[in-house]
Amino acid sequence: MERPPVLVLHNQPRGPAADGSRRDAESDAGVLVEAAAVAAGLTELGVPHRLAAVRTLREAGREISSGREPCVINLVESLDGSATDACLVPAVCAALGKAWTGSGTACQLLALDKWQSKVAMRAAGIPVPVAAVLDAGDTDLPAFVPSATVIVKPLRADAGEGIDASSVLSGADRAAVLERAARIHRELHQPALIERYIEGREFNVALLERGGEVSVLPLAEIDFSAFPRHLPRIVDYRAKWIEDSFEYAHTIRRVPADVDQLAADAIRAAALAAWKRMGCRDYARVDMRLDAEGRPFVIEVNPNPDIAPDAGFASALHAAGISFAQFVAALLANAGQPVAPEPPPSRTSAPPADLQIAWSAPHDRQPILNLLKETGVFRPSELDVAREVLDDALAKGEGGHYQSFTATLDGAVVGWTCYGPTPCTAGAFDLYWIAVSPACHRRGVARALLARAESSIRARQGRLIVVETSSRSDYEPPRRFYERNGFRKAGVVEDFYEPGDHKLIYVKSPGP
Repeated sequence: MERPPVLVLHNQPRGPAADGSRRDAESDAGVLVEAAAVAAGLTELGVPHRLAAVRTLREAGREISSGREPCVINLVESLDGSATDACLVPAVCAALGKAWTGSGTACQLLALDKWQSKVAMRAAGIPVPVAAVLDAGDTDLPAFVPSATVIVKPLRADAGEGIDASSVLSGADRAAVLERAARIHRELHQPALIERYIEGREFNVALLERGGEVSVLPLAEIDFSAFPRHLPRIVDYRAKWIEDSFEYAHTIRRVPADVDQLAADAIRAAALAAWKRMGCRDYARVDMRLDAEGRPFVIEVNPNPDIAPDAGFASALHAAGISFAQFVAALLANAGQPVAPEPPPSRTSAPPADLQIAWSAPHDRQPILNLLKETGVFRPSELDVAREVLDDALAKGEGGHYQSFTATLDGAVVGWTCYGPTPCTAGAFDLYWIAVSPACHRRGVARALLARAESSIRARQGRLIVVETSSRSDYEPPRRFYERNGFRKAGVVEDFYEPGDHKLIYVKSPGP
């Protein structure tokens, strides 16, 4: 039976303005990556689909009504016109008799207004930071401000827009708080939200609805350990979108998070309560903080969060063992368009036929660094080492110590490996890195990179390959990968990386 087609609807990115006034051009363009990932998932499922980009609510209505697709995968994040227009797309679908994915209009409108959403959650007993709204021209600050550290942000914006390091202020500095609020009034043309800043650990909690049940995916924590003392530990616009910034490179996502059971249970309970109170559907992300006493506070609910392969939601899916195609299939099933997802590639399946592996070239540098950050596994210090190793390999080429190979698929960098001879040995080689984009896990890319490294080591008369890795729980997948591919554990150096984090040493012969 032929599967019904699906409309993948997304907003058309507007691009940067000539005068530089567009502050959100990077985040606006991110929807194209989401749309491409969803289209790839539909292709894997064998579901016919059409992509449509729209600029206005009127255009969205025209695309929805004119197509023969009974279901709309709604990726619309912003539209020209009112700030609320994007929230109305589900209502348009309902009015036209079309099924849709993601949260509905009421949920999106409530989440868009950070003040109203806090009021709703507080009324339901969900812990949220105390906050107040400051309209243009207001100069009276709420009573909690002078004795608190506060964060000043736009009332109705997402993706970190309007938030940077100067958003976090001492409430005692009345003039600075008012100026920050006035800047939001001037530049973003909306009220400012003044919120008590919760100093503590930050968690992203992804939730997914399948078969009528809502589950909390593995918790993710944002690691700010590399931040200097003068930078507030927040995920601002630079951390989310400006790839050459310090903040982008050093806000590392740890999933699954290393958190004790009591705190994890409290985080999950608050996230589920927020999902229910806000009326979320299909999938959502709840951003939370734990204060110094271990109490969770809901900072924000994102009903239709970024689902690009390098975003937090996709990382949580991967940690839960859910492929992106399975995620798309769940959305369709929730919308009354069930489809059995194709099984994920087996561990012994051949790599994609069009996978290319070649010596790393200078133009591969930034995509490789982006890929390493995208995995969410490596510490900032590890990313710094990878950058140094890669730069040395690119500078010295095949004659250098580090031998670097890049895997590409359809022109995109999807994997990287690097090895080199072990100093003071005869024929031993260190395999320093194998990293694969989360979107290409379990597709044979890592195994193809390992095979290429082994072949190159054999050509250099190598007799032993050595891998050193961490004992941390988030390194369990690479450890299993090495064991499945013929490596044996040869040693343990306890507390090597930090107390409780041991160095595990694996070895293998590259063969004749």
